[in-house]
Amino acid sequence: MKATGIVRRIDDLGRVVIPKEIRRTMRIREGDPLEIFTDKDGELIFKKYSPIGELGDFASQICDSLRKSTDGIAAVCDRDTVIAIAGGAKRELLDKPVSQQLGSIMEERAIYRSNTGSSLPVCSTDDRYCISVAAPILSEGDVMGCVLFVTEKNAPPAGEVEHRLAQAVSNFLGKQMES
Repeated sequence: MKATGIVRRIDDLGRVVIPKEIRRTMRIREGDPLEIFTDKDGELIFKKYSPIGELGDFASQICDSLRKSTDGIAAVCDRDTVIAIAGGAKRELLDKPVSQQLGSIMEERAIYRSNTGSSLPVCSTDDRYCISVAAPILSEGDVMGCVLFVTEKNAPPAGEVEHRLAQAVSNFLGKQMES
């Protein structure tokens, strides 16, 4: 664990304020769910909860199926990180934070498809791999994540098949999150 040197008191209702710098760094927004853990040393651990992260193994299988169907790189991310990928770039993208551009695409709640050579990066830490198709996963009106087809920078855009597959899978995952 990383020490921040910040100390906060608990108020009379049992609340603790998480400092703005930490919320910004960890991408914690108002209304985001947090999991609370304790360990035997008496430490409290707050972890940002990712409902779609619970589907990690399932998302990996979906990515494998998408890769086999299209021979492209397929990925699934939650609102913050890439949680599953198949077809390449696993080391470069898996568990890495999503780029601001991808975050904006998810917030727009509309399917994105690159018309020219891709240039929007998937991750904030690596701009070699770009978004070809991105279909936000919506569940009960909330953005949970995104289904992606990824290409190397300036590669030809994805076709109609990838566009429709991403849309179908994002709808399916959204329905799974509701049940």
